[in-house]
Amino acid sequence: MKFLAGLATRLLLFAAGSNALDLRGRPNLYLRENPRDGPLQDVVTWDNSSLFINGERLMIFSGEFHPFRLPVPSLWLDVFQKVKALGLNTCSFYVHWAQLEGKPGHFSAKGIFDYSAFFAAAKEAGIYLIARPGPYINAEASGGGFPGWLQRIKGHLRSSDPDYLAATDNYAESIGKIIADAQITNGGPVILYQPENEYTGAASGVYFPDPAYMQYVEDQARKAGIVVPLISNDASAQGHNVPGSGEGQVDIYGHDGYPLGFDCGNPTVWPANALPTNWRATHLKQSPTTPYAIPEFQGGSFDPWGGWGFPQCEELLNQEQVRVFYKNNYAAGVTIYNIYMIFGGTNWGNLGHPGGYTSYDYAAVIAEDRTVSREKYSELKLEAQFLKASPGYLIATAGNGTVGTYSSNTAITVTPVTGNKGSFYVVRHTDYQDTGSASYTLNLPTSVGTLSIPQLGGSLTLSRRDSKIHVTDYPVGDATVVYSTAEIFTWQKFGDRTVLVVYGGPGELHEIGISAGATDWQATGTGVTAQNVNGEYVVIQWETSTERRVVQIGSLQVYILDRNSAYNYWVPGTPGYSLVVNGGYLVRSAEVTGSTLQVQADFNSTTSLEIIGVPPSVKLLQVNSESLKYSVNSLGNWVVDPGYSAPDMSIPDLSQLDWKYIDSLPELQDNYDDSAWTNADHESTNNTYVQPLLTPTSLFASDYGYHTGALLYRGHFTASGTETQLYLSTQGGSAYGASVWLDGAFIGSWAGTDASQSHQDNFTLPSLSKDSTHVFTVLIDNMGLDEDWSVGADWTKDARGILDYKLVSGFANGSTYITWKLTGNLGGEDFADPVRGPLNEGGLFVERQGYHQPAPPIAKFGSGSPFAGLDKAGVAFYAAKLTLDLPSDKFDIPLSFTFGNDTAAAAGNPYRAWLYVNGFQFGRYVSNVGPQTVFPVPEGILNYNGDNWVGLAVWATQDTGAKVPASGFQLAAKTPVWTGRKAVELVNAPSWEERQGAY
Repeated sequence: MKFLAGLATRLLLFAAGSNALDLRGRPNLYLRENPRDGPLQDVVTWDNSSLFINGERLMIFSGEFHPFRLPVPSLWLDVFQKVKALGLNTCSFYVHWAQLEGKPGHFSAKGIFDYSAFFAAAKEAGIYLIARPGPYINAEASGGGFPGWLQRIKGHLRSSDPDYLAATDNYAESIGKIIADAQITNGGPVILYQPENEYTGAASGVYFPDPAYMQYVEDQARKAGIVVPLISNDASAQGHNVPGSGEGQVDIYGHDGYPLGFDCGNPTVWPANALPTNWRATHLKQSPTTPYAIPEFQGGSFDPWGGWGFPQCEELLNQEQVRVFYKNNYAAGVTIYNIYMIFGGTNWGNLGHPGGYTSYDYAAVIAEDRTVSREKYSELKLEAQFLKASPGYLIATAGNGTVGTYSSNTAITVTPVTGNKGSFYVVRHTDYQDTGSASYTLNLPTSVGTLSIPQLGGSLTLSRRDSKIHVTDYPVGDATVVYSTAEIFTWQKFGDRTVLVVYGGPGELHEIGISAGATDWQATGTGVTAQNVNGEYVVIQWETSTERRVVQIGSLQVYILDRNSAYNYWVPGTPGYSLVVNGGYLVRSAEVTGSTLQVQADFNSTTSLEIIGVPPSVKLLQVNSESLKYSVNSLGNWVVDPGYSAPDMSIPDLSQLDWKYIDSLPELQDNYDDSAWTNADHESTNNTYVQPLLTPTSLFASDYGYHTGALLYRGHFTASGTETQLYLSTQGGSAYGASVWLDGAFIGSWAGTDASQSHQDNFTLPSLSKDSTHVFTVLIDNMGLDEDWSVGADWTKDARGILDYKLVSGFANGSTYITWKLTGNLGGEDFADPVRGPLNEGGLFVERQGYHQPAPPIAKFGSGSPFAGLDKAGVAFYAAKLTLDLPSDKFDIPLSFTFGNDTAAAAGNPYRAWLYVNGFQFGRYVSNVGPQTVFPVPEGILNYNGDNWVGLAVWATQDTGAKVPASGFQLAAKTPVWTGRKAVELVNAPSWEERQGAY
């Protein structure tokens, strides 16, 4: 790291004189020098232990949240509040370049793509942001965020090739300025900026790493006005671009980690040797002058087409993974820590990559429908709130894992993280795969000597796939916890009393030693044993049960809970003050205004709230703006029953809607006119991935500006009279499908499999008369563009469409006889719907006409229902008005469209379907591949108090046709939640208007 000599000297002298380990004060390292202007800013700084913001040392505990996967800006605050309620203080976010620059040089970030609204919501919730705009993001997004038009440049992607760099300039400048305006130095929430993404691996023969390329990306950010520190995220701890490495170096080095992998098919199996044990040592070798940063750590899993489904991923990446793996990272001293994902969301409108389906639930702690009922949400809350209440962790020194040092049981590994503001001993099974229980005792150094714990007899228990953090000399207000085997949830000082909340697993024996300036104690509840040790501190022992015990020692109250009860506790913050609240499905915030306490909370069942620590000056209580009467219990806490009552509501039966039908393959009609289609006449291609061309002209869709959704080709030829077969090689990405017709007659399909990205078929042709004219119609489902993780491999350029063809006859290759036209979304890169963006529509007839939008011209439709379906191969579009009348002013009601048939039953008669809700494509269903059958659609896309338009395009891939089972396509609601969130605003969803030039 490069310093301004004089300033650096003053900072180092200051650090030496005031103890560099202080919890507050300026750090002993500064932003590296800008040669022209000196230090870029002094708001966000760091030393080797942690980040400082405005001089305050902070743990950056973050969760990944992509606004582009929740296209309802008024719900962004809801997610931020749920993140804040966990105890996290930051969110990290990607930006999807392809959504913002669908046409080269034309950048637009308005409406649902308005990042300034995202920044405003974060600031309102009190959440910092880490900006990660790429330009490459990976993220299981189509093209890894790259727009499809990059397939047309000659240069290698993610390289120093001039045409690639030039292609990124407009995006980098435009999004960079938007982010720069939102930096904390300008009053916004952005505190860190990540250039590029996982710049870690490359194809063979590629110059890598390229310092000049990385420097170019960083310079783009700086030129756009970025002054906050630049942080990296190596995909693994390879040490690329570390501080001090010269050109291309970042300010703070970080690496990612997904140690459990993504095998959701075996959710009970933890692979051998997957728990990282060398990350701390590696960090000290690679970047010892910066805080230990993990910008992405596994918070769930993606799931591919044909996968096992997110419920099994949730089982693999459950609360046990949060306990064992996250605490292992704390043992390594991580202080910049981002969980990927905290909320996954939805791959609506073709934004996802071909390796995943519509849902991007990711088995995250917050589900796709924004519910927070997963146990891992509660487990993460216990850990995050503990770290939030433990500033001493930030200045403690992480040691090595030990066996036999702090415990005689070699089945137990203890990692010390020691400091002068508390020490932390992280305990886990030596064999982290162990699903049994282990008994152990501890020998821990403390301020009163080395203690054998438990002191009052018995032993501690580490259950299956568990990990614990035991503390010593841990300050709690005016008291000190000499040691605690029970884990700490939080502590808060309230006037003349301090409340400490601890918890343990079911049936575990625990012990805590407390020095609180008093030795007298009293307890509510049973089963508590206490002993005064030499008048210095009091030892308390108990066995965990569902009964809450409260022990009072001097002014300290210790709330003793079992873990499941601790899940129900919250620590809502108000400026300069935090309460502790017991109860509720979610407590968003608590704020004192005058003599009134205002609590915003969510309830999904009847429950009481116990509010601990209400200031004496506060006399009145409002919950979700409703004034409620409360009582005061023997502990001085307020108790109130909010009185949850599920609302009366009716969810319409989709089979009873007035469905209308229109053919979405008029291209099969004899008199169809394709003169407005694009001529496939490029005799060469710049595509560096697919070379050489196998056809006389390129049939790669992106060469003609079509990058998303369904692709249609028309191939005209004059028969020689000897043709017997059409050989056709197509590609659409994993789980894609393709169908072919000759003169409107069906000749075959590829229904798709989970793994097949491309397919070759020989279609038998009927006898054709010499000199007769014919046309092939080919429909291909583009499932998204491949990601580009490996630098220089150019995987994103792997083409979509027709790769090769031959008319097989008694003569030579007849491929030159075919003249091709193609279409995708109307206008291609001059896309017709700027509100829903460049990715939302494909090339189906109904999409080109805009009939998937609200209030289509029903007079052009006929009667027909998806439940009656098609009697032959083809594509039918069904539309219906869906009227809802739900009490959304008070209740958050998750709604999902569901398909009921399974992949096995559909294998003999497969079909594909696109679901549109008020013009937004919110579901891609493949009956023979799966696994997704449930498609959540948020309020804001759905109008909960008015009319909606639902569209379903059904593609029958066999000549027997297809239909949607009446019992299988339904609208389902989860338990209504009485909510304290703000009202949801409908997104702009323009209704149908006749489109100029539509064909």
